[in-house]
Amino acid sequence: MNYDLNDIVVLKKPHPCLKRSKEFLVVRMGADIRIKCLGCEKTFLLSRADLEEKIEKVVKK
Repeated sequence: MNYDLNDIVVLKKPHPCLKRSKEFLVVRMGADIRIKCLGCEKTFLLSRADLEEKIEKVVKK
C-alpha cells in the first residue's frame, strides 16, 4: 500500500465507537503508524505490518 501523512485510509473492519467509522486519518509515520478515527477522534498506534493487513483502500486527501 502507498499512503502518506494526512491521508485517509479505509480499514476492513469498523471502529467499535458509536459512529462505526471505517475511515482513519494517518497522523504519524515511522516504524509505528498513528491513526485517528474520523468518527470519535480517538488515536491508535499500530505497527506498519499490522496496518498493512487491515487496510482496505487508501483515499488521498
